[in-house]
Amino acid sequence: MRVIFVKDFPGKGKKEEIKEVRTGYARNYLIPEGIAVEATEHNIRLLKNQEHMLEAKKKKILFHAKETRNALRDASITVNAKAGQDDKLFGAVTSEDIAEAINKQKNVEIDKHQILIEQPIKKLGIYKIPVRFSEEVSGEVKIWVVREK
Repeated sequence: MRVIFVKDFPGKGKKEEIKEVRTGYARNYLIPEGIAVEATEHNIRLLKNQEHMLEAKKKKILFHAKETRNALRDASITVNAKAGQDDKLFGAVTSEDIAEAINKQKNVEIDKHQILIEQPIKKLGIYKIPVRFSEEVSGEVKIWVVREK
């Protein structure tokens, strides 16, 4: 019997793989456990449609990520912070603060988890902050941390 694996199953098959297995094994174990479905024409067509939809979704996400990167490539974002002597901040500028500043100043939605800073910023100055827009697209944003007036 031919089956389409719905999940990775070590030793037998990987997700979305079509394989020939014994009928009893498929009917008594793989199908009831939700590991595989029978490889009918309908199920094969559904699998191919899902692949096409997933590919189209990935292309759309990649396009949006590139657009966002290009919009922020030459941008300078200003973050106001209270500072004391020696330009030390009374708190810290976090990835959440940077995402909020980008949203307000450039009207571009970025999640705070996309901003890759190792430590919060604790001094006034100019910083180049790495940002991961998607799995394949990353870039930098120039941040100016200035004294709040």
